[in-house]
Amino acid sequence: YMELVRGLNQGRGRKYFISTFGCQMNENDSEKLAGMLKKMGYEEGRDEAVSDVIVYNTCCVRESAEQKIYGHLGALKKLKEEKPDLVIAFCGCMAQKADVVEHIKNSYGHVDLVFGTFNIHRFPELLYEAINTRKTLVDVWDSWDQVVEGVPIERKDGVKAWVTVIYGCNNFCSYCIVPYVRGRERSRKPEDILEEVRALGRSGCKEVTLLGQNVNSYGKDLGNGLNFAGLLKMVNGVEEIERIRFMTSHPKDLTADLVSAIRDLNKVCEHLHLPIQAGSSRILRKMNRRYSKEQYLDMVDMIKREVPGIAITTDIIVGFPGESDEDFEESLDVVRKARFDMAYTFLYSKRQGTPAARDPDQVPEDVKKERFNRLLEEQNRISLEINKALEGQRLEVLVEGPSKNNEAVLTGRTRTNKIVNFSGSRDLTGRLVRVKITGARTWYLEGEMEE
Repeated sequence: YMELVRGLNQGRGRKYFISTFGCQMNENDSEKLAGMLKKMGYEEGRDEAVSDVIVYNTCCVRESAEQKIYGHLGALKKLKEEKPDLVIAFCGCMAQKADVVEHIKNSYGHVDLVFGTFNIHRFPELLYEAINTRKTLVDVWDSWDQVVEGVPIERKDGVKAWVTVIYGCNNFCSYCIVPYVRGRERSRKPEDILEEVRALGRSGCKEVTLLGQNVNSYGKDLGNGLNFAGLLKMVNGVEEIERIRFMTSHPKDLTADLVSAIRDLNKVCEHLHLPIQAGSSRILRKMNRRYSKEQYLDMVDMIKREVPGIAITTDIIVGFPGESDEDFEESLDVVRKARFDMAYTFLYSKRQGTPAARDPDQVPEDVKKERFNRLLEEQNRISLEINKALEGQRLEVLVEGPSKNNEAVLTGRTRTNKIVNFSGSRDLTGRLVRVKITGARTWYLEGEMEE
C-alpha cells in the first residue's frame, strides 16, 4: 500500500487543505487523508486560497451540518474559476447518501472527486485519476467488510491521539444514519492497534483515545474471545503511554469487567461517555436503544459505586418524534438523578432513510427549542456545582499547550476530562503536573500549578 502512495507523487511543490465536519471518527479519517497527501508530496496550506487540493470530509448526523457544508462548497466555485487546476474533493458520511451525490453532480459541477467512507484508502489513486481525467469522478462503495491497515496518518497534536479500534455500528437506533454510512461493525486486530499505540508512544504521545461508534462491541466479530475490557488491559501495558481514554460506549453493551477495567487499570482515565439519548423508557423503545430509564440509572449508580469520583458525560436528544411533555420531564429527571458532569444536547434532526424520519408525530420546532433551553439550564447548573466541589483540590493535569484563547495561559485536562487553565511555561507541554484548582466555571476550571 505504501509503495502505491509513494508512486503517486504528483504533489511535490503543491499544497492541500482539509475541512473536517463531524465527530472524532471524521477527525481521525482526516488525519489519514492528510497522511496520504503528505506521502504523495503535498504540504499543508494555511487556507483554501493558497491550496491546490481542497478536501471536504463531511458529516450527515444533523441537517444543519449538511446545509453548512453546502454553503462552504458553493463558495469554492469562484476560487475554482480563478484557479482551474484546483482539485476539490468531497468525501465522508454525506458522500454515502445517494441523494447527496446526485445533488453534488447536478448543482456543484466544480467538485472534481466524490468518494465515501469505505474506500478512503483509495484516495491517492482517485486523486491521481481526478487530476488526469479532468472530469468529475464519483467512486462511492455501498459496503466494505475489511479493515485496511498501513494507511499513513498525519497527526497535528503530539501530546494526544485518536486510535480507531472498531469501525461501523450494528445497532440501528431509529434516529441514526451512522450504520447506513459507516457500515456494520468491523474490529481491528489487537496486534495492529497495539503497534499503532506503541508507535505513538515512541513519538512522544502521552494519551490515546480509543475510538468506535460503540467500543463496547469491540472483538465480537473477531472470534478470539477478546472483548473491549481485555483490549484496554493490553493497551494499558504499553509503557510509553501515560493515559488511556475511550468513546463511545453504548449502555446496552456496558459490562461489569469494563467498569472494573476503569477502576483497576492505572492508565485508564476515570471518565465514561455513556449516551442515554432520552429519559423516557417509552421514547427509548421508539429509539431502539434496548434499555430502560431504570436500567440506565441503576448502571450509573453501579459505576459511581465502583469508581468513586468518576465523571460521566452523556448525549441527549430533545424533541424526538412523539416526545410528550411527560416524556421530556423524564429526561430532566434523569439529568437530576444521574448528575452528569456534562451533557451534549441536540435538537432532533430528521435523517432521510431512518425510521424516525418517517414518524408522523414530529415535535414542533418551537416546542423543541423551549425544552432544549430548559434542559441546558438544568445541566449547566449541575455541571457548575460539580466543578465548584473541585475548588481547593490538587489534580493531575496533562498539559496540552497554550490556550487557543490566550497564548499566555496553559491548558490541559484532568483524568476526569475537565479542562484546566493555569499559568506556566509552554515547555511543560506533554508533561503531567499537579494543579491546585482555584476557580470553577461551567465548562472549565482555573488553577495554579504547584512547584
